[in-house]
Amino acid sequence: MSRRGWVLFLAMAVIWGIPYLLIRVAVRQLDPGVLVFSRTAPVAVLLLPLVVARGQLSMLLRNFKWIATFAVIEFGVPWFFMATAERHITSSLTSLLICCVPLFAVVAHRLAGRHEQVSRRRYFGLTVGALGVLMLVGLDLSGGSLTWIGMMLIVCLGYTIGPMILAHKLDHVPGVAVVAGATAIVAVGWTPWTVVHWPAHVSAETINSVLVLSIVCTAGAFLVFFQLVKEVGSTRSVVVTYVNTGIAVVLGVLGLNEPLTIGIAIGFPLVLIGSIYATSGVTPDDVVYAENSAAT
Repeated sequence: MSRRGWVLFLAMAVIWGIPYLLIRVAVRQLDPGVLVFSRTAPVAVLLLPLVVARGQLSMLLRNFKWIATFAVIEFGVPWFFMATAERHITSSLTSLLICCVPLFAVVAHRLAGRHEQVSRRRYFGLTVGALGVLMLVGLDLSGGSLTWIGMMLIVCLGYTIGPMILAHKLDHVPGVAVVAGATAIVAVGWTPWTVVHWPAHVSAETINSVLVLSIVCTAGAFLVFFQLVKEVGSTRSVVVTYVNTGIAVVLGVLGLNEPLTIGIAIGFPLVLIGSIYATSGVTPDDVVYAENSAAT
């Protein structure tokens, strides 16, 4: 990757390493659907006036169909399932399961017939990362977690398709317009649910968690992520999930006293090695390999 790509990549790793802990804190008091609304509504209120001021509202409306599709696939459904899962499994396990996204991305691109260049090094990294996730799940998974693991795999699917929509359908739309429109659509969709399920009491800790989730981890994060997708491609961009996992695990252990399990101790180093190789450069031999693979 270029120097700019690495800066964007590391920024995303930090910003998206934080949400798992904050979600775990927020769902102690908030219903998962209420949390989705609370994450998206402030962003929409913040960004929509900016979209209007920049004269981008017409572009938002012209691309409404794909922005709405992106909203549901990236925000509306995955965030509800993730918040629900985090009521039952640790934030560390949740973040580690998200490491399936890069593998899903490679498969999805092949099924869609879009052969974004994937070198032997990157295939090796993706494979090692997947092995790390399998070690984690095999050593830490209990029977009662199967439902929540299934929900997280649906989240991974959404996180796989979302960047593809950005890269191939919304690459000409300013990131601010996409985020503003997507968050507004999700917030409106979850409003009736929120009215019915709003809690009687919300602590300052919960409010602060939601504000950081909304402003930093949603508005700020996706504006940076759009630039990352444009810089390094949709397949490579989702490899950021490998790195933010490490941050999420550390925060879970230190901030929430979550156990440092055998699965994490064995699986995470493999995930980290996979991250390094999956984001590596391409050699001439790798180019030949990728072209031959695309032809098969």
